[in-house]
Amino acid sequence: MNSILSKDRRKYFEYIILGLLFMLVPTLNDMGILRAGHVTIIGTTLIYTIAALGLNILLGYGGLLSLGTAGFMGLAAYTSAYITENLGLTFEVALIVAVAVPTLLGVLVGVLSLKFEGIYLGIATLVVSEIFREIFLNVPEFTNATSGALAGFPQFLIGDQLTRRGMYYFIVIVMIIMFIIMYNVTKGHIGRALNAMRGSESSAQAMGVNLFKYRLIAFGLATMFASVAGVLYVHYIGISYPTTWTLNLSLDILAIIVIGGFRSIRGTLVGAFIIYGLTEIVLKPIPIFASMSPVIKGVLIILFVLYYPNGIAHLKYDVRNWYNRITKKEVAENE
Repeated sequence: MNSILSKDRRKYFEYIILGLLFMLVPTLNDMGILRAGHVTIIGTTLIYTIAALGLNILLGYGGLLSLGTAGFMGLAAYTSAYITENLGLTFEVALIVAVAVPTLLGVLVGVLSLKFEGIYLGIATLVVSEIFREIFLNVPEFTNATSGALAGFPQFLIGDQLTRRGMYYFIVIVMIIMFIIMYNVTKGHIGRALNAMRGSESSAQAMGVNLFKYRLIAFGLATMFASVAGVLYVHYIGISYPTTWTLNLSLDILAIIVIGGFRSIRGTLVGAFIIYGLTEIVLKPIPIFASMSPVIKGVLIILFVLYYPNGIAHLKYDVRNWYNRITKKEVAENE
């Protein structure tokens, strides 16, 4: 028990140190090492990391495919913007409502998931996301349609309104909290039950796993993470357009966990920087690469699926195994 507790504390400490390192990013901007646009890109990358963590729970642990992440992110973004800007309520109220409503809808999708498997489940979630997008386009009273819904930096019940720098710090703090939540969820009985479902649903049922219950939990958690990301996005970027919440974004979130690694928190973060961060910082400024970024992402996904399905998260294990084999070979030759 003590070793388990110490391992948990060590993980929490690693996540906190990682968060402190990201806290230094605005300082690098002050020093002229990074541009202001780079800080915004890094903050947005962290937001996409949060959304991808939720999909990693659903797909990586539960084996349930969803292509509706963008739709739920958009619903949360528009809900939070409407509550803060149109109703004039504080950010705390907006956050609670904007996360609770999509999460409940995500649980309902989990109920429907009992009727679908594999790619058909992905198509069903895509249909739900497209329904949301039609709402975003055709209900201007709620979304302001193609003009976009504006949202300011969070105004809390106590304290002043956050600045852009304060909002960036807030994103980092929320990301670390979501890291810890995902770690605790996946290392407990929920993670074991989802892993059993992913391996074989019939075997999981034989071991007493309630498929209905854990499918709902998986969809609820995935939607909750996506909703938190959507709220952070609209208050950080300042506006939400219907064109943001499309299938392309859902595929990017999927690509993040394919490249970063299934069932890996740090791998998800690395995957987000490869799919979004590096694309925005390195490829977009070069005209020839800017238009080809979707193609590059597609090629990366194909290469990883074919040749490195475990993702970047497992690179250290492969390097360690390679080093051990080389070392043993040298010892054997010397003998």
